[in-house]
Formats: sequence, C-alpha cells, structure tokens
Amino acid sequence: MFENREGQQVPDVEVNSIVAGQWKKINTSTLFKNQNVIVFSLPGAFTPTCSSSHLPRYNELAPVFAKNAIDRIICVSVNDTFVMNAWADAQNVNNIEFLPDGNGDFTREMGMLVDKNDLGFGQRSWRYAMLVRDGKIEKMFIEADLPGDPFEVSDADTLLDYLNPEAQKPSSISMITKANCGHCSRAKAALEQRGLSFEEIELGKNGLTNISLQALSGKASTPQIFVDGELIGGADELEQWLDR
Repeated sequence: MFENREGQQVPDVEVNSIVAGQWKKINTSTLFKNQNVIVFSLPGAFTPTCSSSHLPRYNELAPVFAKNAIDRIICVSVNDTFVMNAWADAQNVNNIEFLPDGNGDFTREMGMLVDKNDLGFGQRSWRYAMLVRDGKIEKMFIEADLPGDPFEVSDADTLLDYLNPEAQKPSSISMITKANCGHCSRAKAALEQRGLSFEEIELGKNGLTNISLQALSGKASTPQIFVDGELIGGADELEQWLDR
C-alpha cells in the first residue's frame, strides 16, 4: 500500500534536464513555490497508456485547469532528459512541463518508486496524480496497489472534478486529413481561431488509408471531423457546428 502524503511538503531534490540545448539543474522546490501545481507521474515515456491517454488528456484540459487557478502542470517519469524531451516532441504537447526524474530521486522521496524488473524496466514510478499548493500536497490520487498498471483515478478528469465539479470540459475533436488539402487547412484554421484543441490524423501515416477513412466515416473526402465520437462531417459541416 502506498502512503497518501496529503498535507506534507513535496520532496526538495535536484534533477538534471536539458533546456534549450543546455544542461540545467532544476530544484523541485522552485517548481512549486507560490504556485498551484498539478503533478501526474507515470511508469514511462512512450509507453501505451501514458502516450494514448494519461499525458494527452492533461494537455487537452490544461486551459480548463488554468481557468481554475492552476499555474503549471508537470509530468514526472523515471526517464532521462533525452527520452523525456523526445517524448514531448513526439506527443506535440505545449501545455505540460516534463520533469525527468532519471535517478528516481523525486519518486523515491514520494514513496512511489516500484520495481518493474519483470518488464525489463528496472525501477519506475507508480502511477499517481496530485494537487500541490505552494509546495504542500493538498490532494493525491494514487492508483490501487494491484498487478499490472491500473489507470482509474490519476487521470485528468478525476483531478478536474475534484478541483471544480462544475468546470466545463472541452469537446474531444478528431480530424482525419490528408496532405495538401485546402478544406483540411480551412477546418484547422476555424478550430484554431476559436481556441479549440483537436487531434489530427493524417491519411498515409500510422497505417491509416482511404479504406480506413471510408470505414470510419462512410465518405472518401477529407477532412472528416468527429466531435465526442460523433461524425460531424467536412469543413462546411464543421463551420455550421461552430456557429450553433
């Protein structure tokens, strides 16, 4: 069983990170001083749940967290700075700060360091999230101590519901596009002008083909836009949806 450390101060440790091409020592106390901070920690960069769900949803909800007085969102993993920086680039997130806990010092002090030797991972972080105000842990969401990699309570939605149950969450928008598509550019510009985040899935990448497009949408033209899992249609239909 992992210890819930609500009411305690976060660990004060130093981690090594590469920032703008230069090595930099980051003292964790400076990340939390006079700040309202969300921290979520996960087993590893580039791993499936971390890449498909845990990290992207925190990035997606970051503007909502900001409206609820959160100053920064930090992702912690027991990975070196090269891996964390590469993961940040691959995930194309711009609302999350990455703390590369390469030696596991922060995670160890939090009591969340676990052996993943059976997977060849060595020591990694257990999955958890917490709300920290001026260095003091106000609330922790720790995954149950069960086999495998449970992911039930450390997600962004659970933390936002704690912070503000009435907070309005943005719609989840996915757009299937293809290269050099003028209507795709128009649809993306319409969403960006309204400050709406979206996922872009380009034909020809990651195994997505025209056959896949027709199977998903029943149409062969691009873009095809889905909102909260419902097919909206192309650029014209998107503009009608936005003007509702």
